[in-house]
This record gives sequence, structure tokens and C-alpha cells, in this order.
Amino acid sequence: MNMQKIIKEIETLVENACKKDSNVFGYWIWSHHIVFVVKYAKLLAKKVNADTEVVEIAALLHDYAAISNKEYQKDHHIHGTMLAEKILKNFNYSQEKIEKVKRCIFSHRESFFVKKLTIEEECVASADAMAHIDQALSLFLGGCKAKGLGIDEGILWLKEKLEKSWNKLCPQAKEIMKGKYLSVKNLLELYCDTAKVGKNA
Repeated sequence: MNMQKIIKEIETLVENACKKDSNVFGYWIWSHHIVFVVKYAKLLAKKVNADTEVVEIAALLHDYAAISNKEYQKDHHIHGTMLAEKILKNFNYSQEKIEKVKRCIFSHRESFFVKKLTIEEECVASADAMAHIDQALSLFLGGCKAKGLGIDEGILWLKEKLEKSWNKLCPQAKEIMKGKYLSVKNLLELYCDTAKVGKNA
């Protein structure tokens, strides 16, 4: 099986998991997150000469564990590595590249800092954060739904999430996302000032 067919099958596997009722995030995690993580991961891979194949596969699978089983959500970066190995072995994918994909999945989360050992890991972790910034409104709506947050709580959660995402970006990603990040950040700060969110007044 050629590489494009393998990637297409993985893409179908993940998208189908996103369509299931058991996926607590809803289909938006595919259409407004994973699709953008893949887009930015591939863009960064070309900029920094990373292995585009590894980066694309890892981007597709980085949240797969949380999507496929809500019990895996808290530690999806750990469970995701095991699921990725199982999936990729079925395609007779090389063990060396499987390990690279697993490292990308394991180190992608900003809330569980793991030292990045490869440029592929940097690409996937940054792309995950870039998708948060690019799709801030979808992140807000999805986060409020999944966490049961009201509007003001959700705004404060989003502000913190986007700040963490910005701090996670590699220099090349910051260059790409600076305009969007500042626009969203300014909008959130304006809302907080107007609605006195997070203030004692």
C-alpha cells in the first residue's frame, strides 16, 4: 500500500471516530481542529525540513485517543501513542517512523510539558496550538460545551488556553500566527474590560 493510501485510511479512521455519538467533543474537533492541525503541521514541516509524512500522520492521530474513548481524555497523549502504534503496525509502517509518530503525539500537549527531541515534535505541538488560535471561536464553543462553562467562564478559559498556546509555538509558527493571535487577544481583552469579566468591580 502506498503512503497516500495509508494517510487517506488514517484520515477516514479519525474522521469516522469524530462522527460517532461517543465522541464527547462533537464533529467540530475534526472540522475545526484536526484539519487545521494537519494543515499547519505540514506547512511547518516544509519550512523547517521535517519529515512531512511523520508529521501528517501524527497530526491526524494526536487527539485520536480522547476522541475514540472519553476515559482516555485526561491522558490521551499517552493512550494515543499506544493506539498509533497498533494502527501503524497494521499498515506495516516502519518501526523507526512509528517511534517518531509516537513521540510527536506524546509531546504535543501544552498542559503536560515534554521536552521536544525532534523537529517533527516541534511541528506537531506548534500546529496544535496554531489550530487553537486560528479556530478560537470553535474552541470557545467546543470548550464551553465539553466543560459545561458559561459565557464569562468560557472567555476566561479561552484567554488562558490561547496564551498557553502562543507560548508553545516555535519561532516560525509565531511568525505565521502573530496577527491572528493579537486580534483574538485584543477582542477577548475588550470583552473582559466591557463586561468586567475577571475583575472585582
